[in-house]
Amino acid sequence: MFDTSPTDPVGEAFEAQRDRLRAVAHRMLGSHADAEDVVQEAWLRLSRQDTATIHNLAGWLTTVVGRISLDVLRSRQARPEASYDDRLPELVVTVDDSLAPEDDVALADSVGLALLVVLESLGPSERLAFVLHDLFAVPFDEIGQILGRSTDATKMLASRARRKVRATERPTAAGRERREVVQAFLAAARRGDFEGLLRVLDPEVRLTVDTSDGVVVILGATKVATGAAARVAVGGAARGRAVLVDGLPGFVSWRENGTPFSLMAFTVADGRIVAIATVIDPARLASMDLPDPGWVAAEHEVTDPG
Repeated sequence: MFDTSPTDPVGEAFEAQRDRLRAVAHRMLGSHADAEDVVQEAWLRLSRQDTATIHNLAGWLTTVVGRISLDVLRSRQARPEASYDDRLPELVVTVDDSLAPEDDVALADSVGLALLVVLESLGPSERLAFVLHDLFAVPFDEIGQILGRSTDATKMLASRARRKVRATERPTAAGRERREVVQAFLAAARRGDFEGLLRVLDPEVRLTVDTSDGVVVILGATKVATGAAARVAVGGAARGRAVLVDGLPGFVSWRENGTPFSLMAFTVADGRIVAIATVIDPARLASMDLPDPGWVAAEHEVTDPG
C-alpha cells in the first residue's frame, strides 16, 4: 500500500487520484499487479518532486503513469513470451446457438475480455493514445508530450488504434463468417495443417494461455501455428462445442472422463484471428460455470469440415 498520511495534503491529493490512476494503468497494461506497481512508482516520484512546481496534479500524475506504463509495454515487447502473474478476467460462458439473432447476444463490457484482447493487439504507442484519449479523455497535446510526438501524429495513432478496435466489433452480418473462421482454425489445428492455420491467423496474432503456472503470451502467426498451444483446443479432447466467451466466439472441450480440457475465445477481424485467449488451468476450469458435456450431441463434436 501507499505510505501516505491522512494529514499530508500531498498524500490526500494523491489518494483522491489513486483509483483513476490505477484504472489508467490497468487499461494500459491489462494486469492488476503491474498497475499497482505503476501507481506506487508514481507516488514515489511525486514524493520526490517539489509539488510547488506542479500546477495540475491530476495531469502531472496521468503523464507519469502514462510514461511508466509505456516503458512496461515496451519492455514486454522485448520479452513477448514471458509469464505474467495476472489471470485473464472472469469469463462468462454461454451456449452459442448459431440460429439465434446476433442482437440477442450479450456483448462484453468495456472492462471485459473483448476490449482486453483488442488492446493487447495494439502497439505500445497506439495503446497509450487510444486508452488515454478515448477512455480517459486526456487531450492529444498532453499525450503527445508523453510519446514525444506532435499532436497531429498522436491523433493519427489514436485513429489507427480506433480503427483496429472497431474492426473487431461484431456486426450482425459478420457473425456467421467469424464462426467459420474459428471452425477453420479448429479443423486445421486438429489436422496439424500448418498452412491452414496460417491462412486464418493474423500475422501479428496474440495467443494468451492461462496455465496453472501463470499466463503465457505468444506473439506471431508462425509461433502460434507451430507451437503445441495452437492445438490445445482439440488435442486430447474427446468432444467440444462452440460457445460464447464474454460475447466472443469461443470453444470449450472436455476429456473423455467429462472434465474440462480447455476454453478458448477468439477475436476475429477482417477474416483472420487477431487474438486467442485460452484457459487450460484445471483448477480455474473446474471453478467456471461451463456447459455440461453430457448434453453435447454428436453433431457438436469437433469435426473436420474439409
